[in-house]
Amino acid sequence: MNKPFQPQRRTVLKRIIQYSALGMFALLSPFVGSLVQSTQAQTKSEFNAKVINLAYQSSGDIVKARKVVEPRFKALGVTVNWVGPFAAGPQLIEALNAGKVDIGSVGETPPIFSQAATTSIPEFVYIAGRTPTNGTNQGIVVKANSPIKKVADLKGKKIAFQVGSNAQYLLAKALQEVGLKISDIQIVALTPSEARDAFLQDKADAWVGSDPLLAVVESTVPIRNLRNGAGINTLGGFYLGRRPFVTQNPGLVQVFLEQAETAGEFAEKNPTIIANELAPDLKLDVSIVEKVVRRSAYRLRRLTPAIIAQQQAVADFYFAQKVIPRKIDIKQGILPTLQYQAITPDNIK
Repeated sequence: MNKPFQPQRRTVLKRIIQYSALGMFALLSPFVGSLVQSTQAQTKSEFNAKVINLAYQSSGDIVKARKVVEPRFKALGVTVNWVGPFAAGPQLIEALNAGKVDIGSVGETPPIFSQAATTSIPEFVYIAGRTPTNGTNQGIVVKANSPIKKVADLKGKKIAFQVGSNAQYLLAKALQEVGLKISDIQIVALTPSEARDAFLQDKADAWVGSDPLLAVVESTVPIRNLRNGAGINTLGGFYLGRRPFVTQNPGLVQVFLEQAETAGEFAEKNPTIIANELAPDLKLDVSIVEKVVRRSAYRLRRLTPAIIAQQQAVADFYFAQKVIPRKIDIKQGILPTLQYQAITPDNIK
């Protein structure tokens, strides 16, 4: 039978416990410090790459302009290599698929066209969404003296735009609103700057353009915007990553997305500062660049089931319109939930 403790035995035991606790604390202190250091360095262990190849487009990139990622990656022993400028999303995603780019930002359409062009699992994966603009940074435009007065008048006309970009989605949806299809117009397939030039040189009846090119044309040529992107381009685009890079380097992806969101938040609060930072790269007057910045959106979004469903709806629309050759499943470019938890920083909502 167990005997109850006597008072003196309790006192002795209490002192033993107190001294033992002090001794254990002394012994564990180095271990605790090591554990804290290990936790702080955890991101360093979550990557294999020593170089990260970041893509940027000729339309400008605030992450590149702000130089916010370089210090973070330098501290991790990783070199930042900016690749570009790419004329538009289709060219960027082609480089990503070829392994020349690790992370880049595109509209909703380029990944759909890329996935539809092959039966293989996409080389890219969606890593974050981008908040949409109000649509004023895009438009289907004609010269002010053009006999074309409304979208329905585009039937049979030559329209210049970058095929496989969000310009095509804007055009296709605008035509659908008036009972037309892409097949009802003549496509003048050019890069964004070439499409603008064709329009200005009257080699096309209309142009589907976006900022900064649209802002420049608005300031120099009398034009009429038949339809902007309001209510159509509601996805805002995506950040994509090269699948092997993302799965092998979640820590680096998280650092990049965290800094991209920080830069985006700053840009929306400080458009004048951002305009001054972007103007040298764009080689444009600061006043025009500020107009571009003020009607742009730079924040990021977590990839929710609703956003993925919206992107699937865009893909289904293209297939129904016979623009892409086969029906695709967007989820082939979506990572498992646990991987998104590893790459998505807390500052992205």
